[in-house]
Amino acid sequence: MSGRYALNLPVDLKQDAEQVAQQQGISLNQLILWSLAEKVTALKSKMDDPQFPDITYKMDAQGYPVPILRGKGLRVQTIVIAANVWNEPAMEIAQEYDLSERLVKEALSFYEAHKKMLDALIELNDEAEKNHV
Repeated sequence: MSGRYALNLPVDLKQDAEQVAQQQGISLNQLILWSLAEKVTALKSKMDDPQFPDITYKMDAQGYPVPILRGKGLRVQTIVIAANVWNEPAMEIAQEYDLSERLVKEALSFYEAHKKMLDALIELNDEAEKNHV
């Protein structure tokens, strides 16, 4: 998930958003993505998905809800990156993070069910790391 998004913001709103982004030390795109992620999450308000009882949410350092493994504190996106970027099999991820293979598979299934949200979180973290390195 990368690239630009065609938004026709009113001039005043765009100027205000650019000012806030600059104050936060982030790009306008990052501010828009954060705002969208926050709004979608707020609208969903019943955040825990009953199909995934071992997944819950915690607030990250920026105040955004992030899905984690209940009782473990490990972010779901960490498992997703291990599986999809580093090509680690579920069994290896389970061993590496001291988890059951069932829990790893639940996290990966959660990702498939909530792909857009998790991809946005991963992109936000990537962009934040680039801006702070």
